[in-house]
Amino acid sequence: MPSNKATKILQLVALTALIFTTQSALALGEPSYLTDTPEPTDLRLVDGRKTATLYHANTADSAIVLALDDLKDDIKRVTGKSPSVTSDLTKLGKQAVIAGEIGRNELIDRLITQKKIDVSEIANRWEGYLIQVVQNPLAGVEQALVVAGSDRRGVAYGLYNISEHIGVSPWYWWADVPVKKSSDLTIKADTRITDAPKVKYRGIFLNDEAPALTGWVTEKFGNYNHEFYEHVFELLMRLKANYMWPAMWNNAFNDDDPLNMVRAHEHGIVMGTSHHEPMMRADKEWNRYGQGDWDYATNPDNLAKFWRDGAERNKPYDSIFTMGMRGQEDTPMSEDQNIELLETIVSDQRKILRDVFSDRDITDVPQLWALYKEVQGYYENGMRVPDDVTLLWADDNWGNIRRLPTPAERERSGGAGVYYHFDYVGGPRSYRWMNVTPIAKIWEQMNLADAFQADRIWIVNVGDLKPQEFPMEYFLRLAWDPSDWPKERLTEFGQLWAEREFGAEHAADIAQLVTGYSHHNGRRKPELMSPDTYSQLNYNEADRVSAELTELVEKAEAIYDDIPRAQRDAFFQLVLHPVTATYLVNELYNVTAKNRLYASQGRANANLYAERAQELFNADAELTKRYHKLNGGKWNHFMAQPHIGYTHWNNPPANTMPVTYDYQAHGAADMGVAVQGMSGAWPQTGALTLPEFSPYGPTSYYLDIYNRGTEAFDFTATPSADWISLSRREGRIEVSERVFVSINWDKAPTGHQDASVLIKGTGWGGATINIKAFVPTPEARAEATGFVESNGVVSIEAPHYSAKQSAAGGDWQSIDNLGRTQGSISVFPITDTEFSGDKQAPWVEYDVYLFSRGEITLTGLFAPSLNFVPGRGLRYAVGFDDAEPQVVDVLADLSKPAWQQAVSDSVRRASSVHHIDQPGRHTLRIYAVDPGVTLQKLIIDTGGLKPSYLGPPESYHR
Repeated sequence: MPSNKATKILQLVALTALIFTTQSALALGEPSYLTDTPEPTDLRLVDGRKTATLYHANTADSAIVLALDDLKDDIKRVTGKSPSVTSDLTKLGKQAVIAGEIGRNELIDRLITQKKIDVSEIANRWEGYLIQVVQNPLAGVEQALVVAGSDRRGVAYGLYNISEHIGVSPWYWWADVPVKKSSDLTIKADTRITDAPKVKYRGIFLNDEAPALTGWVTEKFGNYNHEFYEHVFELLMRLKANYMWPAMWNNAFNDDDPLNMVRAHEHGIVMGTSHHEPMMRADKEWNRYGQGDWDYATNPDNLAKFWRDGAERNKPYDSIFTMGMRGQEDTPMSEDQNIELLETIVSDQRKILRDVFSDRDITDVPQLWALYKEVQGYYENGMRVPDDVTLLWADDNWGNIRRLPTPAERERSGGAGVYYHFDYVGGPRSYRWMNVTPIAKIWEQMNLADAFQADRIWIVNVGDLKPQEFPMEYFLRLAWDPSDWPKERLTEFGQLWAEREFGAEHAADIAQLVTGYSHHNGRRKPELMSPDTYSQLNYNEADRVSAELTELVEKAEAIYDDIPRAQRDAFFQLVLHPVTATYLVNELYNVTAKNRLYASQGRANANLYAERAQELFNADAELTKRYHKLNGGKWNHFMAQPHIGYTHWNNPPANTMPVTYDYQAHGAADMGVAVQGMSGAWPQTGALTLPEFSPYGPTSYYLDIYNRGTEAFDFTATPSADWISLSRREGRIEVSERVFVSINWDKAPTGHQDASVLIKGTGWGGATINIKAFVPTPEARAEATGFVESNGVVSIEAPHYSAKQSAAGGDWQSIDNLGRTQGSISVFPITDTEFSGDKQAPWVEYDVYLFSRGEITLTGLFAPSLNFVPGRGLRYAVGFDDAEPQVVDVLADLSKPAWQQAVSDSVRRASSVHHIDQPGRHTLRIYAVDPGVTLQKLIIDTGGLKPSYLGPPESYHR
């Protein structure tokens, strides 16, 4: 055995080997341009004790200087070696990093003239950059890594790209992601990368920021000052974002700290104000300095002066001016639409901008009109703004885009954009606590925006910023270039993200964990959860969901225990906490529901579930404390948002334990019996009946024999037919026992069979459990292919079609992980084309086998998308066999209650009635009509459909 000292030496050697490794594929979606087998022509960024010199011109823009300083710090973070930064070309040395703007940096322009770099792919493009290793760029320099940008942000993005490649995550500070250590950094000689964004302005909105973000900012920085915002600006630049709306609930960005705007501009961030804060003035500034009413009809002069001051203050800085006007504190301007008044407001605001920006054309002053909530109604009713003003369309606050540009609107010089939400305060229920937005949902909606050329501005409400790290990065990466991250790469994105943050070993599992918890929260937000969300009675739904989340927690905890300690803080924030928190809230409501059901049935163990509910409620509080203690309390307050116990649209003042029932068991032996699918129980209820058995349904159903008192008793269970199998026929009941009932299909007679199971214990006569079974004929069983009816239902996951037809340029395609269950399908590419909805349109086909005949109801579960094209809904057509297809509009009911139900359930339902003449094989076809229809699930109800949230599990099919 080695000595303790020898063991420690061996451990140190192993740790050093683990730390000092060359990293690969650290930048998402890009092959690494680093190498651990250097060639003479490669560029040595760090080689032993030597480091390349970092160069920018002494006239370089601040965004370039700051990015180059960050690269310097990142190199030191990775290698422990700090390179020098210079503006003196005589001090470059043999290896250098040269950064500069095309047309503004003499050295960059000289390299272009000498044809040592070719910038034709990025020249004159917005925020484009070139990264290239150049041999002998100037005398005395053997190799240089040249970062040339079409503008200042382009250069900065190129430099931050290098930082990510060498092992520094954009989330190194905001999520404590450890830097990947390396002793040397070598860039391949053939490195040449060019890139530029598709969406011009890509940004975030810090919103709904109290109590979490505000509590943290107050503790760490005192207020929303430049010291706080510099951390945000750096993060945005690392994520290749360029635009931000600042926190505004109780703050005013420019007024709280005059350096806020200065530092934003220096970093390269374009600032704006939210959808209801015009002319670069915060809502709270009017509270502080405004005179008179916030009403342009009665107080135009004071408002005009207020707005002029904002324009003059922001003239030196990159800004986008929000135009128009809403009421204070994000309310409608008036009860009635006063189009003439709002047109006057915009016209007068434009006059102010012309006066203030007299050195340029008004069309060179970026402006937007946010068509949020009722403001869209002004537009739809005829109000227009000048063509150079960007129309910023909004979602419905729940991630469903309300409107997109028509072909004529796409010709406007100001273009269009989208204001999107990961967080919202308002009806039907505020959701602010954690990430509830699957990236598949982001892709589905923002792909529509891209297809309809709403690509001038993409901005997303990220609430407190944490814990929206994962969807926020996907949104911004997608905005950079949607073609980089199509639906086919959704899974890959998660794996690459996990690999960058935590290494390759667990990347696939971590991606599944993040996808898993966000998928669950996407189908029902935690704030909307209640004890009756998932059915305790039908389809084993509540327990299936509980098992899914339990498996996620177990996997997350195992990975946490296995990864290096240096990664655990980041893993807790990004993976383990959201997985565990999601599980705890779901399980809290699950056991509360059991407590209430079991108490109503008179079960002696009902109170155990009340106790378990209290334990889970306490565990949620302890998990919050653990988050707040993380890394020495660095993230204290970030999980302060109440999220349990909502009773209306707004959150309770504190997490509130759900009501549980107290059942007082008496001091005697007293049998009770309950069965799957029924809330009533024996002896209160008479005969109990299990769901019908079928060879194509569940293999078993359960019945619970339980004690209503405290004294144990014996029971017997006797089936009336030999084809009924029981997991137990006798036993002693202390508290409760579950007996599973199944069918021996080799013994069961053909046809519809009725039998029973008699349970005897205490009480008079015992409990009779009715057993129903359907045994198809051998001929029917031989030909039963496709999705087979069982217990009056056929349930089909939309991606599991048996055939499809492409037509008129359209094709039904799958979108993995989109929706509440297993995925979705929609027609691509997204265009303005309306399909015929007949047999010549694109269709998908499902083979089904029905034992029923007559009228049936087909219900489709669809993504809760909205009518983003004016004047039409979201239609599809459906037919069985050779029947004429029926056209169905998913949005036939556009009432507020229907919308509230759809966003609460994360799905829209559309139904049609069909007539089936004969049992047997049938073909169900879904035909395309409108683009943007996204189908998740199909349910055929022949008379047996039971209530549940997700619908029946997918039917047996072969």
